[in-house]
Amino acid sequence: MTVPAPQPSQSPPRQSLRRQLRAARRALTPAQQRLAARDLYRQLAQHPLFRRARNIALYLPNDGEIDPQPLLREAQRRGKRTYLPVLSDWPRTKMVFQRVGRGEKLRPNRFGIPEPRIDRARQRTIWALDLILLPLVGFDDEGGRLGMGGGFYDRSLAYRNRRTAWQAPVLLGLAHECQKVERLAQASWDIPLQGTVTDKGWYLT
Repeated sequence: MTVPAPQPSQSPPRQSLRRQLRAARRALTPAQQRLAARDLYRQLAQHPLFRRARNIALYLPNDGEIDPQPLLREAQRRGKRTYLPVLSDWPRTKMVFQRVGRGEKLRPNRFGIPEPRIDRARQRTIWALDLILLPLVGFDDEGGRLGMGGGFYDRSLAYRNRRTAWQAPVLLGLAHECQKVERLAQASWDIPLQGTVTDKGWYLT
C-alpha cells in the first residue's frame, strides 16, 4: 500500500512522516517479516546488479526494517566480499564499512545494532564498493529516501554531490511495500538512490 502524498500546503514534517512509517513497519508480525525477507531475497538474488557486484554493503535489521540477512548469507556463499556499517567512537557522526565474514562474532553499537569490532585493515572506502543495500524509513519512485534522521548514510555519501559523474557504488534502498509514499520532499543534503527494492517489486529511477 502506498501512503498518499499530502498537498504541499499540508505536508507533514519529516519527523511526523517518519513516525507514521516506522509504526507501519513495526506493526508487521514476525511471520510477515519472515515472508518479506524471503520475497526480498527472490527479488534480488538473481538480479544482475547483485550477481555482478563483488563488494556489497548491507545492514542488519532494526526497528522493523526489512531483513537482508538471507542476501548477506547468499553473497558470502558465492564468495563475494560483504560489509556492514560500523559507527565510529569519535567522531560519533562518522560511519565506515567493514568486511564481515561468515559466523563472525558481532557486538551491539550504541543503538543496539550488531556490528563488527573495529578493524581498520578490513574497512573499505565507500566509493570502492560496488553495491550498497541501504535501510530506509520511507521512499518514493524517484529515488527519494527518508532515513532514521541520523544522517550517517548521507554524510558518508556526500562526495556524490560534489562529483556528479561518479557512479559507484550503486545505491539501492530496501523496504517493505508499506513504506512507499507518492513523493518525498528532499533536502539539499539528501543523496538520491538509483532505486528501491521491496518484497513486492523494484522501483528504479
